[in-house]
Amino acid sequence: MKLTKQQIEEIEKAAAKFLYYRRPPEEIRDKVDLAYRIEDQNVFIYEIRPKWDDEKIIIEEPIAKATYVKAQKHWKIFWMRGNLQWTLYEPIPYVKLISDFFDVVSDDEMYCFFG
Repeated sequence: MKLTKQQIEEIEKAAAKFLYYRRPPEEIRDKVDLAYRIEDQNVFIYEIRPKWDDEKIIIEEPIAKATYVKAQKHWKIFWMRGNLQWTLYEPIPYVKLISDFFDVVSDDEMYCFFG
């Protein structure tokens, strides 16, 4: 299932606000940065950084994922566990608005997204 044009616009607006406040300063973004990606009905937030033993290799570390469930008209929130499995974020597993997903990740009350 693809997201609608309106949903994509809402994601882009919410993501821009999130990145404005959460991205590292410009002078260190070549060492660590944040970004997002839309894939089908999923929105991923990830960290971009050089590989620890070879700075020429750039890696993307997943932080959070939101999946739109059309039948319930809500977004499911997931965090990436140390075992590399997406896990439902139990304190707030669902939100109605994608902007709320970005707020939950930014607040990170349980230290699941940013440690």
